[in-house]
Amino acid sequence: MSKSTKPVALVTGASSGMGKDIAERLLATGYEVYAGARRVDRMADLGLAGAHTLSLDVTVERSIMEVVDQIAKTAGRIDVLVNAAGYGQYGALEDVPMDEARRQMETNLFGLARLVQLCLPTMRAQSSGRILNISSIGGKFALPLGGWYHASKFALEGYSDALRNEVRQFGIDVVVIEPGGIASEWESIAASAAKRVSGGGYYSNMVAKFSSMQGRKAPPPSIVSEMVMKALGASRPAIRYSGGLAARPLLFLRRHLSDRMFDRLVMLAFR
Repeated sequence: MSKSTKPVALVTGASSGMGKDIAERLLATGYEVYAGARRVDRMADLGLAGAHTLSLDVTVERSIMEVVDQIAKTAGRIDVLVNAAGYGQYGALEDVPMDEARRQMETNLFGLARLVQLCLPTMRAQSSGRILNISSIGGKFALPLGGWYHASKFALEGYSDALRNEVRQFGIDVVVIEPGGIASEWESIAASAAKRVSGGGYYSNMVAKFSSMQGRKAPPPSIVSEMVMKALGASRPAIRYSGGLAARPLLFLRRHLSDRMFDRLVMLAFR
């Protein structure tokens, strides 16, 4: 028997950017929202708006288990899981320490996958649920300096495709959201990582060019929230939704250009 009279949503990465905006939008639409992030203090406004704010580090098994257990005890159901936690570990592949590479994969892929494992039994028992994985257009093509970030998102795309076909028999939908450029902390974190790791070595010219490309006017996180709400409002959601700065043109070019032609286009930006 459900303990909640509202549909229940768990949103990760809810302390800033896309995750926070998604949580706010779900609250405004009538969901009971469980907002998880490491920086709990930055979710105080979500708490005041009615969300349940939870300490969640997706790289820590115990943290993930405690969150899912708390939702099961207090809400009795999970209707929506939005996996929005993530960041970009930038730097040349030759330079990025392997412990940082592993943390990138833990955050953007393995932690997400463990959270899905723990939520699926509840969704399966309900015969319903929607899992929305926030990927990136960077899951379809790769730029220099972002190798580990792109590896995590390429992997998330394949993981989501396999998951979708495994769980559809239980009434569970899996949707991939592929944002392009969005106004958030992501750019500054990625640029800082690239400078720290590769700013003084053989790839410093690429780092300088990458840094100069940041700061372009990008649409707000609400672009992503709109895609999430569109997926949740559809009786049969699309498998993928894309939007944001340059998302559709770049995805179009990646589909229609050869690998070498797309490489040339990418390297024009780094000239």
